[in-house]
Amino acid sequence: MSQTVLYARVSTAEQTLAHQQTQAEADGFVFDAVVADHGESGRKPLRERPEGRRLFDMLRTGDTLVVRWINRLGRNYEDVTATMRELMARGVVVRTIISKMTFDGATKDPMQRAIRDALIAFMAASAEAELEATREAQRAGIEHAKAQADQTAYRGRRPSYSREQLDIVRARIAQGAGLSVIAAEADLTWQTVRRIRENPTEAEAALVRWGT
Repeated sequence: MSQTVLYARVSTAEQTLAHQQTQAEADGFVFDAVVADHGESGRKPLRERPEGRRLFDMLRTGDTLVVRWINRLGRNYEDVTATMRELMARGVVVRTIISKMTFDGATKDPMQRAIRDALIAFMAASAEAELEATREAQRAGIEHAKAQADQTAYRGRRPSYSREQLDIVRARIAQGAGLSVIAAEADLTWQTVRRIRENPTEAEAALVRWGT
């Protein structure tokens, strides 16, 4: 019997499995199993994560794997594309919560296959580019926060967004999504998304100042 499995990578203290699962269920997904890696970086290949290994053991032909976004599987282009190829070769259907995409290895039409593979390549490349952009933003934010700390101990208002939400906003801005779309996906107001877009360095610095 086929099964539907949610895989979540919860990489920071502010991210929660419950949030990812609730969002998926709100979109109509029903799960037979939930698998989650906690405190694992996206830089680590899926097979090297404790629950990632278990996930590979669980999935069989006809199963459906649901992830919030492809970057939950990894942040390295080669690793993510190889993982997606292996899953589809097994007959596993991969579906994303954000953007509601479906990747099915059973597709036979050459044009549909080309479009599917191009989308996977684009999303995997975006995940790696997002990681590099996040690293750069974090470095800039840390320097900005240090400079401010040298002048005053005032931290300002606590950010209304988490690390996970900031990552989502940055990724979707890079992909050209609109403010309202990003706000809905990140569960933020469009005003907050606009402020992040207008001053990403300060957005990162605010998290740093509050130790998040």
